Amino acid sequence: MTTHPLRAEAVRGFAPWAGAAVLLMLGVMLTASSRTWQGGWAETAAQLHHALLIGMPLAAAAGCWQGGRERRRRTEELWGTAVRPPLIRLLASALPVALWVAVGYLVAVALATLATWLYVMGDSPRLTLVPGDAAALAAAALAGHLVGRSVPTTLAAPLLGVAGYVGLGLSADHGWVLDPASYVTTDLRPLWWQPLAMAGWTLGLALALTLAYAARRRATALLPLAAALTAGTLLVQGGSGLWRPDPLAHRQVCDTSTTPAVCVNARYSGMLPEVRAALSGITGKLHGVHGLPARWSDRGAGPRAREAPLPTLAPFGWSVVRGRLTHPDQYAWEAVAALSGHGDCENQPARVQLADEAVQAYLAPNPSQSRFDALDAKGDPAARAHLRASLAARAKLAGMAEQRRRTWLSAYFAARAHCGTEGVPSL
Repeated sequence: MTTHPLRAEAVRGFAPWAGAAVLLMLGVMLTASSRTWQGGWAETAAQLHHALLIGMPLAAAAGCWQGGRERRRRTEELWGTAVRPPLIRLLASALPVALWVAVGYLVAVALATLATWLYVMGDSPRLTLVPGDAAALAAAALAGHLVGRSVPTTLAAPLLGVAGYVGLGLSADHGWVLDPASYVTTDLRPLWWQPLAMAGWTLGLALALTLAYAARRRATALLPLAAALTAGTLLVQGGSGLWRPDPLAHRQVCDTSTTPAVCVNARYSGMLPEVRAALSGITGKLHGVHGLPARWSDRGAGPRAREAPLPTLAPFGWSVVRGRLTHPDQYAWEAVAALSGHGDCENQPARVQLADEAVQAYLAPNPSQSRFDALDAKGDPAARAHLRASLAARAKLAGMAEQRRRTWLSAYFAARAHCGTEGVPSL
């Protein structure tokens, strides 16, 4: 049996190595940044999409290298005597590379999805952008193949890769709707047809260039060109309307068994037990205290009435890594600092500062407080005096009888909405 040339190119040629290079590149990049996306579906989808900034130049360079193969082998004249038409010869060489780079990307998507599934915090897999991204990689490889056939130098492939990386990097932050590698945010979702239109735009242009270059009837290039222009028109007219706010990003999932209640963003609902455990020492000490906010919330923006903001869980890699709080004690202290409500007040009187420090030291001490105290102890007379007063206030609040401390804390939190000394009890 005679092996089809396309199968031979796809199995034993350069194409599988191109797909392996894309997979290796994405694997290294995703592994190095895994702290920032593993466990969050929106973060994983955004990271895979932003990988096009490197994947598309690499795909274009691989296609360009394949396109210049006959020139490097000095078999152009011999290949030109083949019975097959030029378009068939070009596609037999170009399509395997385009398909393999797309396969390499899809394998990376599958592995990243599995890696996120191990630490999932909520939400559901987001694969909407994958078809458009895979099509963009294939289109880049096909366009690069044409460059390799047209530019008579062995440096065409690396130069094309560098130029593509620089060009995509410069355009990524502009949010151009026709840029397949444009920056996306985790709190927006594309309309279902946006990736299909992007695939039509990128593949349509690549096929139009291919037909214009190698087809006997170059007028056939008008058909994919028309499809590309139609898709591009839909993308331009849609503009920012192609993206919709993620409904989960504006919802809260709450545990009302504590006072205040603990609420986290619905995208990270799996983090609720972790956050509740980090705050359990605080809520236990606040049992029976009045004047507290109704809940802690993780809205990312300003809290609503009767709410105190929680320290943000996103972006990953800082306070949250793979579904776990990296420093629960630091997280608890930041939550207490937000609970007092005096963080936005400037030039607070000394009595209010002492009260804030005493409350924070009692509910959730700053993990670095001992270091700060040591620095104040070596500071100027004003710093040493403030340290002595702060230590005395902390000791007095911690040494109060339980009922008296509840009464004091109730008065303290009742005055949380005011700047200045109004209503703040003294120690």
